[in-house]
Amino acid sequence: MAKMSKSQMLQALAEKTGMAKKDVVMMLDALTEMAYSEVKKNGEFSLSGLGKLVKVNRKARQGRNPATGATIQIPAKTVVKFRVAKAAKEAVM
Repeated sequence: MAKMSKSQMLQALAEKTGMAKKDVVMMLDALTEMAYSEVKKNGEFSLSGLGKLVKVNRKARQGRNPATGATIQIPAKTVVKFRVAKAAKEAVM
């Protein structure tokens, strides 16, 4: 089963909403920009029924180099995670 490409998704959204494909592209770009800025500013961005983007701070930790087995220090860093909404899990599973 092939996954849906970005252009196929945009075309399907345009057909379902009756909007022009150009308008759908602009709307999704604006939503993406808003999500990035909200996560950067507030630490999270929620899409109702789909999930939530959350900024998480990871602590420094010990790790191993798989090639040599040597212990290395992995520095602390900030990452973005996506937490799937309960409604989305139930709809898919």
